[in-house]
Amino acid sequence: MFNEWFAKDTSRKVKTSLNAKFRAGERTFAYAPIGYKKHPDIKNKLMIDEETRWIVEKIYELALLGNGSAKVTKLLIAEKIPTPGYLNYKRYGTFANIYADAPEEKSWSWTIAQVKSILRDETYIGNSIHYRETNVSFKNKHRVRKDKSEWLRIEGTHEPIISQSDFDKVQGQIASRRRERKDSTTQIFAGPVKCADCGWSLSFATKKQCKTPYSYFKCSRYSSLGKAYCSGHFIRYDTLYAYVLSRLQFWSGQAHMDEEKLLKKLLNASDRETGVIRKKQESDLKRAEKRKSEVDALFTRLYEDWVAGRITEYNFNMLSAKYQDEQAQLDEQFKGLKAKLNETRQTVSDAEKWMSYVKEAAYPTELTASLLNTLIEKIVVHEADRHEDSTAEQEIEIYYRFIGKID
Repeated sequence: MFNEWFAKDTSRKVKTSLNAKFRAGERTFAYAPIGYKKHPDIKNKLMIDEETRWIVEKIYELALLGNGSAKVTKLLIAEKIPTPGYLNYKRYGTFANIYADAPEEKSWSWTIAQVKSILRDETYIGNSIHYRETNVSFKNKHRVRKDKSEWLRIEGTHEPIISQSDFDKVQGQIASRRRERKDSTTQIFAGPVKCADCGWSLSFATKKQCKTPYSYFKCSRYSSLGKAYCSGHFIRYDTLYAYVLSRLQFWSGQAHMDEEKLLKKLLNASDRETGVIRKKQESDLKRAEKRKSEVDALFTRLYEDWVAGRITEYNFNMLSAKYQDEQAQLDEQFKGLKAKLNETRQTVSDAEKWMSYVKEAAYPTELTASLLNTLIEKIVVHEADRHEDSTAEQEIEIYYRFIGKID
């Protein structure tokens, strides 16, 4: 009984100690993720590894061009780019059992799982995520995956390699990834085409039982559940293709003709109103940031006092719970305020970024997955309005990446 109590108490103390370290921005690890290395002077701190950061940047660059994890993996292998494990072996001699007598191609044998992990890892935007897994109990060391709501996310613990906007863009592409079809072709519109009424994706199909086969989209909810839940929202592939291409050609022309005029149109907001909002957000953020630093410092001192025996365990547990609750509330508040402020600050930057992308397209003559991924976030298709003379009108809304709807 005593041994069990001692093990449980030790487990609790270790968890408390780690929690304090994590909230103070520290990160415990055996090996640094690729692109980073251990800081030579600051314990439990990451710093960018200039010798390997290019690999991470290349992986994200390939993903931003519309390549899925499988395609990125094939490209890394084709270019013989070394894997994280092999780099650790060459530097520190670790994983010798894997690489010591292995053939040369083992050094660049990337897996899809490795690429997916890097593309989803918030480490590369400067954040540290803790408590993704836990033991069943202090008796059972079996690891189980925790729900995302239970993770501890500490932002800004180290210098990022990837920008927040590029990271978010990649996550969006992963969520709406395009799968290769049976005929080895890829449907470039898959994912972003949405139903205006129910919000579900439009499914792609080809009608072959006619003299001139054609492809089309229709609401996947309607297809699955019937007209009681939604309507067809039918639109031919060639119609959608022609419309989207024409809009991209139009905006590309506008960007080349009068860049300043287009920028004003994209912003479409009062600078005075934006300035007032930003000023209030900055003030709120400073107050939250100051209090967060104070609570973090109080928690650290509290832990030190407990370890040194200056306060009782009862008082430590009571005050620790209080500070942890306030830390959690401040983390949420800080995260929300920072996101709002970044959104306000990003308006001009996003407009300029989108303009640079549409200028690079240079009067496109065809649509590709890469072009759609770069310029368009989603396409919303409405139900067609059919008239008595057998004609029809159908609204299509295009939401452009970074700037939203402008048509």
